[in-house]
Amino acid sequence: MLDRLLAESLRARDLAHAPYSKYRVGVAILDEQGRIHVGANMENASFPQGWCAEPSALTAMIMAGGKRAVAALVTGPGPDIITPCGGCRQKLREFSVPEELVIIAGDPGGIRQRWTLAELLPLSFGPDHLKF
Repeated sequence: MLDRLLAESLRARDLAHAPYSKYRVGVAILDEQGRIHVGANMENASFPQGWCAEPSALTAMIMAGGKRAVAALVTGPGPDIITPCGGCRQKLREFSVPEELVIIAGDPGGIRQRWTLAELLPLSFGPDHLKF
């Protein structure tokens, strides 16, 4: 499954719209039903209006009926390891169990490192905090 996630993330990365930074990012999210949803970063000439790869993939997951992300493989150009930004970590938190969501970093050379979301976003705030 990791090989397929890596291939899909790299494919999404190739489709990124990054004409300004040239920093292409792709992500492949595995949902609780075993389906893969992809996303890529999309830059905009009005810089604050762009978005990251992770929200694109999460939107695709939700629109396909997925409820929970169980793995997210994010790829950048390498050789530096890329992880979801802080905002994307919080977005992933909304649709996961932080101790169970595996975040995997990769690039065209392969898989580099992995963590749980809880490791990348300790003591996070999420939907369970709003249950009264």
